[in-house]
Amino acid sequence: MGLTRQYLRYEPAALFGLVASARAGVAFVALRGERGRYVAVPACEHVFVWDTRKGEKVLILKGLKQQVSCLCPSPDGLHLAVGYEDGAIRVFNLLSGESAITFNGHRAAVTALQYDHLGGRLVSGSKDTEVIVWDVINESGLYRLRGHKDVITQVLFLKEKNLLVTCAKDTLVKWWDLDTQHCFKTVVGHQAEVWGMALLSKEKRLITGSADSELRVWDLTYIQEVKDPDEPETKKSKGSSPGAEENTEEDETLELDEHPEERIVKCSKVGSIMREGRDRVVTLGTDRMGKFLACHGTDAVLEVFSVLSEEEIQKKLEKKMKKARKKAKQNSEEEPERSVELSLQEEIQWVTNVKASSKIKSFDLILSPKGELKMVLLLQNNVIELYNLDLSAQVLQAVRVSRLTIGGHRSDVRTLAFSSDNIAILSAAAESVKIWNRSTLQCIRTMECEYALCSLFVPGDRQVIIGTKTGKLQLYDLASGSLIETLDAHDGAVWSIALSPDQHGFVTGGADKCVKFWEFELVKDESSVQKRLSMKHVRILQLDEDVLCVRYSPSQKLLAVSLLDCTVKVFYIDTLKFFLSLYGHKLPVLCMDICYDGTLIATGSADRNVKIWGLDFGDCHRSLFAHDDSVMYLQFVPKSHLFFTAGKDSKIKQWDADKFEHIQTLEGHHQEVWCLALSPNGDYVVSASHDKSLRLWERTREPLILEEEREMQREAEYEESVAKEEQSVVAGERQGQTGLAGKKTIETIKAAERIMEAIELYREETTKLKEHNAICKAAGKEVPFPVNPILRAYGNITPSAYVLEVFKKVKSSELEESLLVLPFSYVPDLLRLFNEYIQQGSDVELLCRALLFLLKIHFGQITSKQMLVTVIENLKKTTISRVNEARDVLGFNMAGLQFLKREIEAKDEVTFFADATECFEEKKRKRKKKEKMVLAVL
Repeated sequence: MGLTRQYLRYEPAALFGLVASARAGVAFVALRGERGRYVAVPACEHVFVWDTRKGEKVLILKGLKQQVSCLCPSPDGLHLAVGYEDGAIRVFNLLSGESAITFNGHRAAVTALQYDHLGGRLVSGSKDTEVIVWDVINESGLYRLRGHKDVITQVLFLKEKNLLVTCAKDTLVKWWDLDTQHCFKTVVGHQAEVWGMALLSKEKRLITGSADSELRVWDLTYIQEVKDPDEPETKKSKGSSPGAEENTEEDETLELDEHPEERIVKCSKVGSIMREGRDRVVTLGTDRMGKFLACHGTDAVLEVFSVLSEEEIQKKLEKKMKKARKKAKQNSEEEPERSVELSLQEEIQWVTNVKASSKIKSFDLILSPKGELKMVLLLQNNVIELYNLDLSAQVLQAVRVSRLTIGGHRSDVRTLAFSSDNIAILSAAAESVKIWNRSTLQCIRTMECEYALCSLFVPGDRQVIIGTKTGKLQLYDLASGSLIETLDAHDGAVWSIALSPDQHGFVTGGADKCVKFWEFELVKDESSVQKRLSMKHVRILQLDEDVLCVRYSPSQKLLAVSLLDCTVKVFYIDTLKFFLSLYGHKLPVLCMDICYDGTLIATGSADRNVKIWGLDFGDCHRSLFAHDDSVMYLQFVPKSHLFFTAGKDSKIKQWDADKFEHIQTLEGHHQEVWCLALSPNGDYVVSASHDKSLRLWERTREPLILEEEREMQREAEYEESVAKEEQSVVAGERQGQTGLAGKKTIETIKAAERIMEAIELYREETTKLKEHNAICKAAGKEVPFPVNPILRAYGNITPSAYVLEVFKKVKSSELEESLLVLPFSYVPDLLRLFNEYIQQGSDVELLCRALLFLLKIHFGQITSKQMLVTVIENLKKTTISRVNEARDVLGFNMAGLQFLKREIEAKDEVTFFADATECFEEKKRKRKKKEKMVLAVL
């Protein structure tokens, strides 16, 4: 066997040029004890935390491969739950930036996430139309709720009751009782998709946003509350009739029997609030206190509403009553007790409109202690804007405080270039040119330009040239960041630009069917003494079709021109005479490159193929099916016959032009890759995509062996197919409203395999031990027993202790799914071991959870096996006694904590948990007031 050719692997080095992706929401996070300063935003597969005051990135929560689709901070502000496109959910610690918990349950992108008010449970909704409730503390799934027929758009926990509200694109709002895990009520008052909802007025109101300009408001009445005699009388709402209070209990029970779903909650429509926007609601939300409500459509306007509290409503009603009484006195009428009520528009008042600089994707609100409403807006064009609304001002007007823009372009980057020293990277989009430092990834220059299509660094790296969509060539000076010169080069778009190998000039190709040759020259301006660089048009080559790409051969003898008629024509540079026509692509050639020795030319086309041609006779060496969509860019690695291609299928691939082999795929971008650039030394690749990100890839010293690469690819495909397999079914369970929260993944299968291996080792070791004891008995002396190397590695533990170690290492969120995969032949051994462990009192909680699940799924087989009856009987005794012990310990600890709380409250004479923060804020305010007064006196 001959030596295999070794290649060097390119690894992802950095992601930059991205402020925020418009795929998920934005959220204020508490960091370093401050609220309202730091915001978390999605950034492709990562989450960036920005300091809005300094405009700096302070934390990166690193994802794996999938894009972020949803964010939700925990109520304590210490964690951030992140949902991904593949249905995974990861919970990050904001202090360390690490992810400790991963939940796998959804089969499609996570679209909604919400914590309960204590932060102990997390609910997620997905594109797979299912809702899953997770236990964050135990790191496991509780149950899956099925019922919606389309994408879930919002999920909300109720604070007081163990209820859940969900809405989806199927026009329905569903109410779920989490005690019994079933849907007890469906609200059907919407004509189109329900895009968002929010709970207001201490959860007495629900507001929903749909595809029109109407925000529908629903009154919520909790039936148990009404029956409670100690409860004070509820306030009259606009929707209630004057005689509603006189209803007898009999009427109420009759009414409830007619509508059994209203035994828990009654949901009646009160009215609507009209928005100014005519399109659908994109995001609808409130601040954490529920005092402000805001929503926006597909435009750039955020509408802010104020929600009056019960005290404010009472005051308004009293004022109205006074006015009504005055009127009644003047008109000498009876006092109008019942006619006074507040309209919905008075209870939920429009405050202001916030006009952003571009279309809004999402927002978050926070009410600061100073009485300011802070609003952060994530825009569609890679921008974050922060607005403040001073609530004490006479005229309520939102003021823009900060805008994060410097970290990226507003539109897609269409051209990239590397400087000759491999340090600077140029990126140009529809509105600006940016120069980046490759090592620090900082943007060092931003210059306004027209719609850029191609670019190059002028030799010396002090100037850059941009070719635009309008046919202009723009020359910029990097030191001053100014536009030196603009030339009208072509009548159509300048599609391509190439520097001549002698570096004295360059060539451009445009949509006006011309190839133009230019030379650099120094000209003297009338205004200045020094000469400056300029461009001089020297020759023109007229063709029959639009020019899409031009490339020089390294010897500067030939010029390759790709045309709109799907051909590539090669001309002699000195005479401009025709030399070769490369014909074979079915669609136009969008990109091409000539290798360093001038022997090969590679062409990439919109027909998804790359063809490799010899430049001596124009023969096609090989045609490669390169991408699943158009090949957008192609470039050879300097001093080699390897080349990179970028495609609209979001992949970048490396190929060998001698062996016609695919070497590696650089996966990272999530949408079309428009362009790439290789550094002159071949160590770096930079790429730009429709997902607004720029990615840097670095050549490592690690050799890449093709056989290994193919093997890894096959493994990845197998793992993906395993995850997509149909879920295993629990015996006797039918596809109902609820189900198991987890899903089968390669991790759960591996965990089950590890448990099986551990039980097999336990079986082997116990039989060996029995044999050893028999040998010792026969010999009449102690014979040395060979210890298994695995058990020795764990510190000479017993086989049964090893099984427990393996069991404890299974992730809590994957436990049920792993046990579901486990064959029944291993269950009897596991049950005996469980009995042993529980008797010892180790990990009672975990073992009980596993035991109950195994009994649930293998109930029939366990009960029919006579040999397991005694095991189950023993388990029953030990489990009950151990669980009681654990419960007593918990009860004792709870009582101790309650006692400590009372002690501290008695000492400080302040309600410890509720009022401590309020008192602290009050003291702070008083101190500041005093300081101001002292200053005023001085």
